[in-house]
Amino acid sequence: MYLAELNIGRLSQPIDHPDIADFADNLDRINGLAERMPGFIWRFQDDSGNATSVQAFDDPLIIANVSVWKSAEDLERFVWGTLHRKFYERRDEWFGKMTEHQFVMWWVEEDHLPDMAEAKAKLEHLRTHGPSDEAFGWAELRSAKLWQKSRCA
Repeated sequence: MYLAELNIGRLSQPIDHPDIADFADNLDRINGLAERMPGFIWRFQDDSGNATSVQAFDDPLIIANVSVWKSAEDLERFVWGTLHRKFYERRDEWFGKMTEHQFVMWWVEEDHLPDMAEAKAKLEHLRTHGPSDEAFGWAELRSAKLWQKSRCA
């Protein structure tokens, strides 16, 4: 089994607004870093090479990222152990606070690539039912450790 993840965020301004430029201008860099990481399998993207033009939610300021990794350790190493972490630490510059879960993980068969509908359903399952074998967060993964020092408040 591989690990799929969805994370969403609500931008404080449209993606082409100057206040978001440092985030938007580095998307290709961070996505490219992810693709070169050991354990990276796939990420959802549109013709632009990212997914910021895909309106997966009613709110047009919500952007989504879906990816698949060989293991939780591989995903964790990318999120917390690379340049990605520096951008994560700056998230308050570009994103507003969300009151519901905005991140979910779930296991997928090795030959399965989730679509946005599946990812949204997993997030809704986590929001409605809490962590389970079907949808979970970092705390439910015994092997994940780096998130404990870096997680959202």
